[in-house]
Amino acid sequence: MISLEELLGIEYPIIQGGMAHVAKAPLVAAVSEAGGLGVLGGAAMTPEELRDQIREVRRNTSKPFGVNLMLQSEFWQDQIKVVLEEKPPVITTGAGNPSSFMKTLKEKGIKILPLVGSANQALLLEKAGADGVIAEGKESGGHIGDVTTIVLVNAVLKSVTNIPVIAAGGIVDKDSYRAMRAMGAAGVQMGTRFVASEEAPISPAYKDVVLKANERSTVEVGRRFKHAVRIWRNQLAQKLIEAEYNGDEETFSNLMLGALIRAVEGDLENGAFMMGQSAGLIKEILPVKDIIKSIAA
Repeated sequence: MISLEELLGIEYPIIQGGMAHVAKAPLVAAVSEAGGLGVLGGAAMTPEELRDQIREVRRNTSKPFGVNLMLQSEFWQDQIKVVLEEKPPVITTGAGNPSSFMKTLKEKGIKILPLVGSANQALLLEKAGADGVIAEGKESGGHIGDVTTIVLVNAVLKSVTNIPVIAAGGIVDKDSYRAMRAMGAAGVQMGTRFVASEEAPISPAYKDVVLKANERSTVEVGRRFKHAVRIWRNQLAQKLIEAEYNGDEETFSNLMLGALIRAVEGDLENGAFMMGQSAGLIKEILPVKDIIKSIAA
């Protein structure tokens, strides 16, 4: 089987998660320049913004990078048109099945790595032509599935045999990286670790929240409304928990509206600070190149 490094043309088998409002050109270019695969978080971008961001990444690095498409986004179908025109080397997907457009992407020479939450889903996407799959456990930040990382990755590795399996969720340092590689993962995807990087284009307050967190500082909200996300336990999180407990989906949705932008801007009370349980293991903000080399060297 081809290695992840060979497949993607990267030095280290480390992919940066496509985090909405966080994974923008400065971070993405820095990760790719450092030998990993930087990935633009396309979920909240208009097609025009996505095009501009792709071009900005290319101005700052000649190395491979990716774009993450969230298939529940109101923009995703128009974003596909931008992707086909701009031809970023790699696409990752989440919150949906990319089978309907995978062939079209591959005909343009674009690699596709769908995010999966079960072994059955991974097997179906392997048969549909995915170049690899990202098995992301529920320890991760942001939108999450049902299964923990170690169980999910193990199950996917036992089902998928012909394409690389990338592990995600709770991976933050050389120990967790090595554990996933020892299990058989071709590489890893990390999000929260890159939130606490010098290049992440977010408020210092967001990074400080990550540094001060422990392994129990996050909470899962929204599963009752089929919108499960993991966020920092703050005042907003408590309101979301109460709305979910009361079955008040309208209030829940209103509270979440714009909450990620408020987090990126540093609103400690009303922001949805998406981060994984691994935040409790992060003790310093580092340049991206130091993060990658400390993990994979």
